[in-house]
Amino acid sequence: MTRKYHEAFVFFVLICSLGVTAQKNVLTKETAVKLMLENNFGVRIAQNNIEIADNNQSILNSGFLPSLTGSAGASYQRDDSTFEFPGQFLRDEDGNPVIDGETGNPVPRPDADLYKAEAQRYNARLTADYVLFDGLGRFYDYKRLKEEYDLSELQARETIETTMLQLFSVYYEVARILENINVFEETYESTADRLKRAEYSFEFGQSNKLDVLNAEVDLVNDSINLMNERQLLKNTIRDLNIVLNQELENAYAVDTTVSFTKTMLVEDFLKEAEKNNVRMLQAEKNTMINDYSLKASKSVFLPTVGLTGFYGWNLNQNAPGPFFPGVNVNNTRNFGLGASLTWNLFDGGSGVTQIKNARILLESQEILNEQIAQEIRRDIANAKGNYFNLLQVYELQEQNVKTATNNYLRSTERYKLGQISSVELRQAQINLLNAKTSKNQAKYAAKLAELQLLQLTGQLLNVEL
Repeated sequence: MTRKYHEAFVFFVLICSLGVTAQKNVLTKETAVKLMLENNFGVRIAQNNIEIADNNQSILNSGFLPSLTGSAGASYQRDDSTFEFPGQFLRDEDGNPVIDGETGNPVPRPDADLYKAEAQRYNARLTADYVLFDGLGRFYDYKRLKEEYDLSELQARETIETTMLQLFSVYYEVARILENINVFEETYESTADRLKRAEYSFEFGQSNKLDVLNAEVDLVNDSINLMNERQLLKNTIRDLNIVLNQELENAYAVDTTVSFTKTMLVEDFLKEAEKNNVRMLQAEKNTMINDYSLKASKSVFLPTVGLTGFYGWNLNQNAPGPFFPGVNVNNTRNFGLGASLTWNLFDGGSGVTQIKNARILLESQEILNEQIAQEIRRDIANAKGNYFNLLQVYELQEQNVKTATNNYLRSTERYKLGQISSVELRQAQINLLNAKTSKNQAKYAAKLAELQLLQLTGQLLNVEL
C-alpha cells in the first residue's frame, strides 16, 4: 500500500464517519421514553383497553339506573261508503210511515252515501322501569367492574414496563455500538499511524518490508471491523425506530452515560418487591374479581323487586256516520304506577351449578396466586444475583481496561525503540481493543440487569433511568 493510497483510504473512512455523525440527532433517555409512550403500538392498545374498562365501570353500565321508553303512533283513514236500508220506510214526525200519493204505498228509506269520511288517531306513551332490588347481583357486578378497571391499569402498566425494557435493551445496544465505534476508530488511527512509521522507517532503511505489510494487513482488518460495526449501528437504530414507531431511516446518537441505582435503595426495593410486583398485583385483582363473581351468582336465591310507571295520551277523531252525524273526537290521558316481585324458586339447578363453578374458579385463582408468588420470588432472586454479579464483572472490566491501556502504551514505546516486533505490538493493541469492548458490554449488561430487577420489584417507572 503506497502512502498516497493510504492517505486516500484514511480520507474516505473519515468522510464516511463524518457523514454518519452529521445526520444523527441526540436522543436522550427521557425523549425516548416519551416517544415510546406516545407512539408505541402495544402501549397505545393498552391505553385503549383502559378506556374500554373505564366505560364498563361507569354508572351507565351498572344497572342501577332506570330504563325510560317512549313510543308514539299516528294513523289516518278515509272511507267512501253507501248504506242501504232494505225493508225500512220513511216516517213522519209522529213516527207514522210516509205514504206515496200516487201508489198509496209507504215510501222506502233511501240509501245514504258517505263520501271522504276521514278518521285520525294519535297516541304517545312514556314508560319507566326500575329494578329496585335484584338480590345484590348488580351491586357485586358493579364492584367487579371497578376491579376489572384496576386490572386493566395494571395490565397497561405491565405492557409499559415490558416495552420500556425492550426500548432500553435496544437503546443501550445503540450506545454500546457507538462506544465500540469510537474504540475501533481509535484502533484504526493507531494502526494507520503505525503504517506511516513503518513506511518512513522502510524508506530510510531502518526496518524491513515485513513491518509495512503487517501494518497494511492490520489496517485493512481494522477498517473492516469499523465498517461492520457501523452497519450494525444502522440496523440497530432501525430496531429502535420500530419500538418508538418512527421512520425507519431516522438516525440518532444516544446518551452513553450510565448511572446505577444506589445499592441501599435497591435493597429497600427488594424488601417490598412482592407487594409491588405487577404480576402479583394482577393476581390479587383476579382473586377479588372471582370473589365478586361468586357473590353475584348467589343473587339467584333472592327475589327481584321492580317498579314501573307510565304516562299515555290518545286522540281518536272519527268520521261522521249515518247514525252519528258530525265528527266524533275522543281525547284520553292516562297515568299508572305499578310494582312487581319475581322470585325464581327453582330454575332446574343451573343457578346452583353456576355458584359451584364460581367457587371452584376462586379456589383455582388462589392456587395460581401461590404459584405466581413462588415464581416471582425465584425471578427476583435470580435477577438480584445476576445484577450484582454483572456489577462486579463491570468493575473488573474497568480495571482490565486500565491494565490493557498501560500495557499498550509500554508496548508502543518498546516498539519505537525496536525492543518488540510489530506482531507483539498488534497483540497488545488487540488486547486493549477487546478489553474496551468487553467493558462496554459489561456496563450495559449490568444496567439492563438492574432494569429487570427494578421491574420485578415494581419500581421501574419510579426511578430515574
